[in-house]
Amino acid sequence: MPEISILGWFHTIIAIVALGAGLYSLIKFKYIKLSQLTGKIYLGCTLFAAVTALFIYQASGTFNAAHALAILTLVALLVGFIAEKTRVFGKLSPYLQAASYTGTFLFHMIPAITDGLMRLPVDSPIVSEIEDPLLKGFYLTFLVIYIIVLITQIMSLRKQSKQPNNS
Repeated sequence: MPEISILGWFHTIIAIVALGAGLYSLIKFKYIKLSQLTGKIYLGCTLFAAVTALFIYQASGTFNAAHALAILTLVALLVGFIAEKTRVFGKLSPYLQAASYTGTFLFHMIPAITDGLMRLPVDSPIVSEIEDPLLKGFYLTFLVIYIIVLITQIMSLRKQSKQPNNS
C-alpha cells in the first residue's frame, strides 16, 4: 500500500476525532444530534472526512469503493440534517435522522478497518487484499452492530413519541 499523503493524514486524524465524538454521543445520548457539542464535532469532522476522501486517489488512482462511501456519507449527512432541522419528513424525521447519522458511523468503520488492517503492522500487514475473509467478517459485524443500534434507537424514539408533552 502507498504511504499516506499529508491529505491522507489530515483525513485520518479528522476521521478518528469524528469516531471518538460519535461513539461518545451514541453511548451517552443514544443518538447523534447537532444540538449536542459532540454531535456537532462528529458531524463536522465526518463532513470534512468525507470531502477529503473524495480527493484521495493513491490506492487505485481512480474512483473506488471508498469514494462511493464518501458520497453515501455526504448524502446521509444531508438527509439527517434536513430531517433534524426541517422535519420535512413529518413523523419519520427523527427516525431518518437517527438512521442517517448513525449510518455515517458505519460508513466510517468500513474504510477505517480496511485501511488499518491493510497497513498495520507496517512491516507485515494483517490483510493483504480487499477480499480477505477477515475484512468481510468485520464488515458483517459492523452491519449487525448498526442494525442493533438502529433498532434500539427506533424503540427509544417510539417510546419518546408516546410520552405526553413530548416536543
